[in-house]
Amino acid sequence: MSQTLIESPAWRALQLQAQTMRERRLASLFEADPRRAQDFALDICGLHLDYSKQKLDAQTRELLLALARQQQVAEGVARMFAGERINATEHRAVLHVALRAPRGTTIGVDGEDQVARVQEVIARMRDFAERVRDGRWRGATGQPIRDVVNIGIGGSDLGPRMVCDALADFADGPRTQFVANVDGAQLSATIAGLDPATTLFIITSKTFTTQETMANAGAARAWLVAALGEAAVARHFVAVSTNAEAVAAFGIASDNMFEFWDWVGGRYSVWSAVGLSVMLAIGPDRFGEWLAGAHAMDEHFRSADLARNMPVLLALVAVWNFNFLGYSTQVVAPYAQRLEFFVPWLQQLEMESNGKRVHRSGVPVTVRTTPAIWGDVGTNSQHAFFQMLHQGSEVHPVDFILPIEAAHPLAEQQAMLIANCLAQSAALMQGKTAEQVREELSAKLSGEALEAAIPHRVFPGDRPSNTILLRRLEPRSLGALMALYEHRTYVLSLLWDIHAFDQWGVELGKQLAKDLLRAMNGDTVTLDPSTAALLARVQRGS
Repeated sequence: MSQTLIESPAWRALQLQAQTMRERRLASLFEADPRRAQDFALDICGLHLDYSKQKLDAQTRELLLALARQQQVAEGVARMFAGERINATEHRAVLHVALRAPRGTTIGVDGEDQVARVQEVIARMRDFAERVRDGRWRGATGQPIRDVVNIGIGGSDLGPRMVCDALADFADGPRTQFVANVDGAQLSATIAGLDPATTLFIITSKTFTTQETMANAGAARAWLVAALGEAAVARHFVAVSTNAEAVAAFGIASDNMFEFWDWVGGRYSVWSAVGLSVMLAIGPDRFGEWLAGAHAMDEHFRSADLARNMPVLLALVAVWNFNFLGYSTQVVAPYAQRLEFFVPWLQQLEMESNGKRVHRSGVPVTVRTTPAIWGDVGTNSQHAFFQMLHQGSEVHPVDFILPIEAAHPLAEQQAMLIANCLAQSAALMQGKTAEQVREELSAKLSGEALEAAIPHRVFPGDRPSNTILLRRLEPRSLGALMALYEHRTYVLSLLWDIHAFDQWGVELGKQLAKDLLRAMNGDTVTLDPSTAALLARVQRGS
């Protein structure tokens, strides 16, 4: 399949187009099309996507859409919503869209409606969250819950952590904190400031066997039992899992286990009971608004024509930059401090989904798959890696994400934030020529000193970016934004003909870690010479 893809008519046409477009500068595209800022923009679900600063024209867009049709993107989208087992290596459906579908919607697997099952769990979550939030659920000593600690890892941590932080301005429930790293420093620092009598732990693990999660859960349990006794566990621990037997053995009542399903991948699971910490923080009604924002994007993705489909266009731009223009990474720069954890969430979503080296048929790919995703919030990032973006030897496309209105009252700071975001995208595109630098410096320098200074102040420009505007960072807009990137990720997998919903690459390290733990406990284990030498040095303490 890989050879077929790279030799396919649509791929070849785009390769030829790339040769032409590399010679054109972004500024010239605006000169050639006075309506470019309007024609290369889209408003959907409260989000405005401006991709006019991408190095493509109308012909390029048509060729990219031809690639989407060749790779049967619309058909792939339909298969997902139909509940087909598109996670073929695990023989599972992929239905995170069912998690945010409203009551009355039908999305089935093997003839069984999954939305009804989801709504049952959401109702249980709502009941529990309301009892915790209004004080009816109390700890073992009769005190209300003031702190919630979610213990999980991967999608069981990154999703709810990001959402809770992003929507902190809407939080009116117990304080939420997160523990993921098996490094005991994180758990120790978290519980150091907590009162066991007013703390609730959510243990989030589908199998209830995840090493890091269960190690942290065991330590948290021991901390609580030392303070309040064994009987207190049932009032201070709940589980998000599918392993009822292991949950019961831990001391958690079955009524306090919230389930999810094998058609929910970890990095897509925050919309499920994995988001219990989110519901506790912002309340069931705002949780529902967040789900509604994602559902609106789902409906757009499912029904819109490819040419006006925001996730599809975002994916096509990414493939154009990565596979045809040769830009090796993707930068994401949210201009909102509340989106501090958006990039780590997106890194798992994109790179765990599409970090694959074989096609769906199992044969090796001969096209590159998934750029490295990286970034940080603006304006912090401007004083870190933006130097490289502007004057480095390689081009790194940027997605700017900007809420227009702020939740805080500091109007001056918000104006500066907006100005900086828009200025950075303009500067990446426009650059600064040697002639402009010479004119700026001529009042201060002349002769050899002037000419020596010029090269260091030239900005090549012609560096592409998207800008995504949202009126305000709130539950509905965050849901739409997250779903946008989720669907972009799936479209990319269809364009590259790879599986997006398995993650076998995570397993090898887990297996080797188990072997090393055995070796550390004195068992005979075969290790490679380097690892054996490192372990011996660790055990010597030097």
